[in-house]
Amino acid sequence: MKAACFHGRHDIRIDDIPEPQLRPGAVTIDIAWCGICGTDLHEYLEGPIFIPAADHPHPLTHEEVPVTMGHEFSGTVSALGDGVTGLAIGDSVVVEPYFVCNECAPCLAGHYNLCTKMGFIGLAGGGGGLSEKIVVDRRWVHPVGDIPLDQAALIEPLAVGHHAFVRSGAKEGDIAFVGGGGPIGLLLAAVLAAEGITVIMSEPGAARRDMALSAGVAHHVIDPLAENPVARVLELTDGAGADVAFECSSINAVLDQLFDAVKPAGVIVNVSIWSSPAKVDMQKLVLKEIDLRGTIGYVNDHPATIALVQEGKINLEPFITGRIALDRLVEDGFETLIHHKETAVKIIVRPHGE
Repeated sequence: MKAACFHGRHDIRIDDIPEPQLRPGAVTIDIAWCGICGTDLHEYLEGPIFIPAADHPHPLTHEEVPVTMGHEFSGTVSALGDGVTGLAIGDSVVVEPYFVCNECAPCLAGHYNLCTKMGFIGLAGGGGGLSEKIVVDRRWVHPVGDIPLDQAALIEPLAVGHHAFVRSGAKEGDIAFVGGGGPIGLLLAAVLAAEGITVIMSEPGAARRDMALSAGVAHHVIDPLAENPVARVLELTDGAGADVAFECSSINAVLDQLFDAVKPAGVIVNVSIWSSPAKVDMQKLVLKEIDLRGTIGYVNDHPATIALVQEGKINLEPFITGRIALDRLVEDGFETLIHHKETAVKIIVRPHGE
């Protein structure tokens, strides 16, 4: 079958590889669509990062480069392994793309997203969504009912936003300030709005600001190049500040703004992955008793995330800005997202090329 395989930095190839073999307790999925994630772009530009390098196999998959890429995917169940229940051939599904050890303290405590050996399907090995088929353990497969499969490919990054929402402790009626309107910032805002939270977003890109407003995921959008985001947040909150704030840019100036824009005893959640250490104004954290929290991935978030879409509280269609075939992955996918990120939000790939 065809698969997009990472061989090295700037070296992603569409290879012919063997189809995966079904095993007990697992299901075979025919991939419908797979999204390109910012993590995939970092691997392409700077990797291997999360992908295991040559002679350094992942401790759970025992794989190393080349590996099949793609972890934001949807598809249809085409075969069931022995012992699988709760699914039927033909079901539309998405995958929670984890490898975990089930033995470390976080796993035993139920925090499997913090597994000390954790890896992701499509990065650590185990196949990937940028291929025609994949075999995945039943535990990680979630039915999506009648959600269109192109939109279902966005469930995985939407679950990242849902977990960040859960980590924040935000509740209906709160005001949230989101710093950064990239794909994760927009999808996080969609979750917040669906949960009855007023969203103020700061984003320099005009197309992404327009998308936040037209998709109805932000109630107020700030151009930080034209006005002071902190002053605007204070104005919109009658001087009180936001109840919660989310860092979605990995830009230190944005993080600094969150400390000024959040109310005393407020919560800041860092959602983005930083390529270099951030500087934190500890004096502001102390004097305002700010609670600074991290978030990574998702843990038991997929059912609630899927329900938000099934119930019509979130429409994922506006966030899809491109649909391409697998053989155009680098030219029309990776390069577009790298060089035209102001207008390209989420490009999804159809491995079968139809």
